[in-house]
Amino acid sequence: MCIKDLDPQIVWKNFYAITRIPRPSKHEEKISEYLYNFGISHGLETIKDKLGNIIIRKPATPGCESMKGVILQGHMDMVPQKNADTVHNFETDPIETYIDGDWVRAKGTTLGADNGLGVAMALAVLESDDIKHGPIELLVTIDEETGMTGAENLADDVLDGDILINLDSETEGELYVGCAGGLDATVSGKYERKEPEAGLECWSLAVKGFKGGHSGMDIILCRANANKVAARVLYALMNEADVRLIDLEGGTLRNAIPREAFATVYVEPAKVGKAKAVFDRVAGEIKSEYATTDPDAEFIFEPYKCAEGESCDHEECLYVDELDALDFVRALLACPDGVERMSADVPGLVETSNNMAMVKAYKGEFMVKTLLRSSVDSAKEALATKLQSVFDLAGLETSFTGGYSGWAPNANSAILHTMKDVYKKLFGKEPAVMAIHAGLECGILGGKYPNWDMVSCGPTLLSPHSPDERANIPSVAKAWTFLKAVLEAIPTK
Repeated sequence: MCIKDLDPQIVWKNFYAITRIPRPSKHEEKISEYLYNFGISHGLETIKDKLGNIIIRKPATPGCESMKGVILQGHMDMVPQKNADTVHNFETDPIETYIDGDWVRAKGTTLGADNGLGVAMALAVLESDDIKHGPIELLVTIDEETGMTGAENLADDVLDGDILINLDSETEGELYVGCAGGLDATVSGKYERKEPEAGLECWSLAVKGFKGGHSGMDIILCRANANKVAARVLYALMNEADVRLIDLEGGTLRNAIPREAFATVYVEPAKVGKAKAVFDRVAGEIKSEYATTDPDAEFIFEPYKCAEGESCDHEECLYVDELDALDFVRALLACPDGVERMSADVPGLVETSNNMAMVKAYKGEFMVKTLLRSSVDSAKEALATKLQSVFDLAGLETSFTGGYSGWAPNANSAILHTMKDVYKKLFGKEPAVMAIHAGLECGILGGKYPNWDMVSCGPTLLSPHSPDERANIPSVAKAWTFLKAVLEAIPTK
C-alpha cells in the first residue's frame, strides 16, 4: 500500500507528492516552485517572495467573510540525515517511504514529515471544498532548519490575517504556546602538523549507532552525543597509550544530536596491545552507561584500510601536534552539551541546552559547531559565555550568529481557548497546553506581526532529524479533523 492511499487521503496524497521533491535546507528551489504552481493551478492568489517563501490566499467561503483571517504556517525544507550504509542524495533523490504498522517511515533517511505533513495539511485545506472558513493565507517558509532565514527576512506587510496556526508541532493532542530561542556558535583554530616517524601504525576509530535525534525535542532524553563519546575515547588513548591524532570528524547538522564520529590515529607498534585494551575498557564503560538510551551503539578500533584504488596522500598522513590535540580534545570534553537547566516555571520543560553538533580536525584546522537553545535570553547568553570560555582556554576562537528570541506564552490567547474548546468537543478531553524546547518560527514571525494570536499544533512524529523519524498514521487523521473544526470555529472580527 502506498502512503498516498492512507486516510485522510487528501492529506496523505499531498504529503506523498512532497516526498518526491528533494528539499534539504538551502536547496528548496524545486519545492518552492511546486508550491507556487499548486496555488496557481487551484486559481488562488499566489506570491513567491525574493527568498522563495510562498504565500497562497484562499477567500472565505460564502457567509464566512466576517471571520478573522487565519494564517496557516509551515516550512518547506527538511533535515537531510541518513544512515551510513544508505545510498541517497538529498539534492536529487526522492524520499522512499513505507508503512510499518501505525507508522510511516523512510528507508534509511529522514522522512521529512517535519514539516512536510504540516504543509500537506495546509495544502489539503486550500483544495478542500467542504470546510467552512474565513479568509485563509498559507505561509510556507524556506530554511527553517538551518537558521530560520525565511521567517527572519519575511516582509512585515505581506500578510493580512489575525491568527497564526503553526503546523510544525510534533505531538497530537498538545497545543504549543511558547518555544525556545536559539544561537549558533562556531569555534575555529589552527594546529601544528607533524611528520610521522618510521614504523608508526595507522588505525581507524569509529563510534556509531547512537540514536541521535532532534537537538531540541530529544535533548531531554539524555542520549549519547557521538562527538563527546569520541573525545572521551581519544582522551584515554592519548593519555594511556600515547596515541597521536591524525584527523577527527563527527556530526553533520547543527540541529541534530550527533550519531556518528570517526577518527584516524597513529599507534606505536609496541603499544598496540595497550591501545586496544584502553579502547575496549572505555568503550565498555560508555556502552554500559548508555545501554538504555543507545542500545545499538558500536565501537570500532582497527588497522586503517585504504579503499580500493586509494593511494596515500602525504598531506593526509601528518598528525596533530600532541599538545594541540590534547588541548582540543579537553575542550570537547569540557564543552557544555545536553540539558543545562530545566524550567522552574513549566514542569518537565528544558529551559536551556546546548548541542555540540559538529567537530572536525583536518589538515591544520580545528572546527566545532554548536546550537544553544533557551526560553530565557539571559540564560542563553550566559551559556554562550561559558562555552566561549572553554574554547578560549584551548586557544580557539568562538563566534556567534543567527541568534533569535523565544516565543513567550500568552495565557489570554483567544485562539487558544477556542482550540481547547473544539478539541474537547471532538475528543472528549482537554488538550495539553505546552511550551517546547525547540525553535518554532512563531517567535520571529510574532515580532514582525505583533497583533497575531498564535498557537502551534500538528500530528505525532517521533525522532525527527534522524533516520528513525516516523509519523503516526492515526494521529494525522485526528489532527486533520481538529484543524477543519478549528477553522469552522474561528470567531468574527
